[in-house]
Amino acid sequence: MASASQSFRDGCRDFRNLSRRAALQTGGLFGLTLPAMLQQQSLSAAEDLAGGAKSCIILYCWGGQSHIDTWDLKPKAPDSIRGPFNPVSTSVPGIQVGEHIPKLATLADKLAIIRSMTHTDSAHGRGMYWNMTGHKPPTDRSGNIPPKRSDWPGLPAMISHFRDFQPGVPRSIRLPYPMVDNGTLQAGEYGGFLGGAYDPIVVKTPKGSAYGGRSRDLGSPVLNLAPGIDRDRFRRRRSLLDQVESSALRPDGSTAARSYVHFRDLALNMLVSDRIQQAFDLDNETPQVKAMYGEHLGGQSCLLARRLVEAGVPVVQVLMSASDLNGGKGDHWDTHGDNFNRLKDRLLPVFDRSAFALISDLEQRGQLDETLVLMIGDFGRTPKINGGAGRDHYPFSYTAVLAGGGIRGGQVYGRSDAHAAHPHSLACGPHDLHATIFTALGIRPDAQIFDNLNRPHMLSVGQALPLF
Repeated sequence: MASASQSFRDGCRDFRNLSRRAALQTGGLFGLTLPAMLQQQSLSAAEDLAGGAKSCIILYCWGGQSHIDTWDLKPKAPDSIRGPFNPVSTSVPGIQVGEHIPKLATLADKLAIIRSMTHTDSAHGRGMYWNMTGHKPPTDRSGNIPPKRSDWPGLPAMISHFRDFQPGVPRSIRLPYPMVDNGTLQAGEYGGFLGGAYDPIVVKTPKGSAYGGRSRDLGSPVLNLAPGIDRDRFRRRRSLLDQVESSALRPDGSTAARSYVHFRDLALNMLVSDRIQQAFDLDNETPQVKAMYGEHLGGQSCLLARRLVEAGVPVVQVLMSASDLNGGKGDHWDTHGDNFNRLKDRLLPVFDRSAFALISDLEQRGQLDETLVLMIGDFGRTPKINGGAGRDHYPFSYTAVLAGGGIRGGQVYGRSDAHAAHPHSLACGPHDLHATIFTALGIRPDAQIFDNLNRPHMLSVGQALPLF
């Protein structure tokens, strides 16, 4: 288990200000480093409505999936726009999708396809911020925005804020790696002004296990106790800690102390939680189920996401790529060059199989109505094909897809124009998508949340789409 990178500068400075004795009393007593790892990963209400979905799984396509080659093909457009892919019929008469997501085509009766998504920022980090927070990105930073505690919290943080906290169960988890796998922090996917307790736990695979990684590569080794310490001995030591714990960590109320205590307690509870340990152990699944998801990182990550929401994690975000993101060994959705071969040969087979397996498995287990699945990325890709047979960043028109969580399947909301360049009808901004997601989860979109200065904010300024 590891974070996207070190906490940003202020968080790191606060963490270093904790005394060495305090760190030794909490971490050294157990012979493990998990509390410190969780602390480093930190970037240092209204009524929950009855009913609705209990959890959310976000399949995030970093880089921006090409909507015009997957969900919103334009076969009558000029060749310079339409590309070589053909539309295919789905399980719902009148709805067609791209030929390279054939498995998902058979599940169209479970999907709500929003073809009129739009925002106006073409930078990856800023597009991600807009889609993950439902708010326009800040103007004081450009490109891939470094995070601040004044930022809007990401979707996982906002959802988990309205869920009861269960000891030993993370509020949200992101896997199988950080959003950008090169140490770049991203605003909009952490706890923001809700605080470090709402930052996601990031389960990261070991280097070199990207494409075709085995199930045991998905984070489970870090849930092991230190050598020579069994669970009974661990519980006795924890009891001792409660008796001798230094006041340096409890009543002073500092940001560093509160954050450290939160992640330390979470770490200790996770280490003795049979439910969480079992959820991470994919060896408990049958070979048939593993094969259905696909013996690759995307598939096994989706399988783990299903197991984690079953264990009570409110939100799991899966970074959907054929391999690692920016590590140079795989592929991602930023298809400026060779768009069609990359989609056909690498990206879409993994995405199609993994997403299909997740939705099908949830349905077969009777869990689809209580689990909302969201498929989204930064933005779409340019309708016009560039000179390198690629498509560039394009936020003005793209597609998001919802399934489960009470969403009525077999429908398309909105329509783009003849070239998939702009919404033609029923334009939908990220704020409207967020209002829809909150509604599906039984959370009032107009609920209040409070920032780090105790100022109230309405959760969403959008209008829920009529997808139910």
